Amino acid sequence: MRAAVIVEGHLEIQERPDPVPGPGEILIRVRAAGVNGADLAQRAGHYPPPPGVPPDLPGLECAGETEGGDRVMALVPGGGHAELVAVHESHVLPVPESIGWPEAGGFVETFATAHDALFTQAELASGERLLVNGAAGGVGTAAVQLGAEAGATVTGSARHHVEEIMELGAADTEASGLYDVILELVGGDNLRTNLELLNLLGRISVIGTGAGATAQIHFGRLMAARGRIHGSALRPRSREEKAEVMRLLRVDVLPLLADGRVVVPVHATFPLDQAQEAYDAFAAGGKFGKIVILA
Repeated sequence: MRAAVIVEGHLEIQERPDPVPGPGEILIRVRAAGVNGADLAQRAGHYPPPPGVPPDLPGLECAGETEGGDRVMALVPGGGHAELVAVHESHVLPVPESIGWPEAGGFVETFATAHDALFTQAELASGERLLVNGAAGGVGTAAVQLGAEAGATVTGSARHHVEEIMELGAADTEASGLYDVILELVGGDNLRTNLELLNLLGRISVIGTGAGATAQIHFGRLMAARGRIHGSALRPRSREEKAEVMRLLRVDVLPLLADGRVVVPVHATFPLDQAQEAYDAFAAGGKFGKIVILA
């Protein structure tokens, strides 16, 4: 098979042996695979994959066909930016008939991350106020939609694509007032500002640090709000933990995707031969939604 391979900080397309499915795994002929921030971090040598996963094969989500011809999309620990991938069956979902390959290829990682952070981690409830910092990216666009569908009042903060974010269900794009849940996809000094916007018993969920991994905070504000700050990452979790994330995604989100109540905005697609260009387009910023590689 052909695969995007990390070589000294950039990507090359190389021939690699076809993956052999292990117990409980299925082989997927990849048609589309989303690019995520974790992939760029892995390319730069900052985000090693879990044990047993080749460190030079990035790609955390994909969509394609099984050997039996079923259309599926999957959460993978690596190797998604290739023509073939083997993945455990508990990490696979069916692709709704109405969904094309680019959208399916960019769905799983972003919506799984957003859903887990908002509902399992931060326990977002109907009627609460949600602030999404970094609302124009893949996870951000997913979070805005999921928050709105859950009955929260959503502010989607971003430097670009204000009108598009509003169309996804955000009530505003400028932060004001106090928030029950703040989803932090940017990092850096945002954390200090978040504490000033945190409602009583509010929760800050940190899942992105593109603007910086450190910040100074005022513990007094956190204590006064009786708030909490927590972070999470999906990739390092065990197979069983990821299977539970996928189960909830199947139950809570897949029907919304099938009905068109949530969508996967695709900013641009690139063929596998242009994987390096796809990563560079992601790194350049200014995108709305997903960058997707077509294999």
